[in-house]
Amino acid sequence: MNQLRKKRIGVFLGIKTSAGGMFQYIESILDALTLLQKQNYEIYVAYTYPVWESVLTQYSFKTQKISAGVFGIKLSDFMLMMRIPGAFSRMISSIFNPVSFQLSRLKCDLWIFPAQDSIGYQTREVAIVTIHDLMHLYEPSFPEVSSNGRRLIRDHRFSNLAAYGSAILVDSEIGKGHVMESYGTSSNKIFSLPYMPPSYIYRNVDMDSFNKRYILPDKYIFYPAQFWEHKNHKRLIEAASKIAHEAPDIALVFTGGQDKAYKDIKKYVKSIHMQDRITFAGYVSDSDIVGFYKRARAMIMPTFFGPTNIPPLEAFVCGCPVAVSNIYGMPNQVGDAALLFNPNSVNEISNVMLDLWNDDDLCVELVDKGYKKVAKLNLENFSKSLDNIISTVDSLYV
Repeated sequence: MNQLRKKRIGVFLGIKTSAGGMFQYIESILDALTLLQKQNYEIYVAYTYPVWESVLTQYSFKTQKISAGVFGIKLSDFMLMMRIPGAFSRMISSIFNPVSFQLSRLKCDLWIFPAQDSIGYQTREVAIVTIHDLMHLYEPSFPEVSSNGRRLIRDHRFSNLAAYGSAILVDSEIGKGHVMESYGTSSNKIFSLPYMPPSYIYRNVDMDSFNKRYILPDKYIFYPAQFWEHKNHKRLIEAASKIAHEAPDIALVFTGGQDKAYKDIKKYVKSIHMQDRITFAGYVSDSDIVGFYKRARAMIMPTFFGPTNIPPLEAFVCGCPVAVSNIYGMPNQVGDAALLFNPNSVNEISNVMLDLWNDDDLCVELVDKGYKKVAKLNLENFSKSLDNIISTVDSLYV
């Protein structure tokens, strides 16, 4: 790179801000780049959807709305859906995709694609791409990653990101191993950048206002998750039912939109007569989610997907005891700051639920360990890790 000017780093935002965990990850990347631009970086953010404009006002980056960007994303996704070979799609994109040639005109030294964008492998720019998980290969029984051709489409996306990305960001060493095992990618090309708690989780919440807006049990187990099958709500509900005689006040609170398997879960709750013990709070904004954690007795996450997840980190910040599935990279992510269980076992889920419900000393201990664990996952350390990755990729493409 030309050392007479600052390194020019681009970030491409081709999704909407309603993308859940993906949006949270993007915010972490942007927050980290805020620190790095004070050093030797010039940051450009290119976006397609106008909804990003209000988000980007909090940053001092140079921004560029991509003209005809939505068309470009649709073209990129069409080539993905049709599973057009990577080399051919790169050629098509360089000629016809407005996103590709507008990114090129910004003359960034490298681009970061934090949302697993298919344009990340279709562009000819130096690209740091992301692969958050390969659960379509490791948990193919779940329809959300395998039905209606999803598995083939996901595999086409990720195999091409692995092949054509200049570097690949993953969430953990387990995630790195998955990419290497699945696509034969060199370890030197894959970088582990563990999740950090999203910035909104540190914001204060007016609990008086919160309590007026949400009618919740005085004591409850919390699970923030969309109603995908892999989120495993039914076993959590069954586990609560199993211990209802030992913990007659046991209660669960779920957040998440009324889609996916929501109706099926509601029907199941009714079939086992648990309506009075379960609260469906619906979609909850980032600003309100803090209140749910702070009021909860504990957060239990029986998911089948990994390698790692963001909610345990949110719970740690809010002083909420945690229990999570002992899958993939989760045990390493939480360390001794959370209880672990087999997500297939209703008995194990009910046992940790009962421990958390009844043992005050255990909860205090977990809260303390959670604070210590998450203290290391701060923005400064995340930024340093990202800086090291950028520098390494930079040295390979001078």
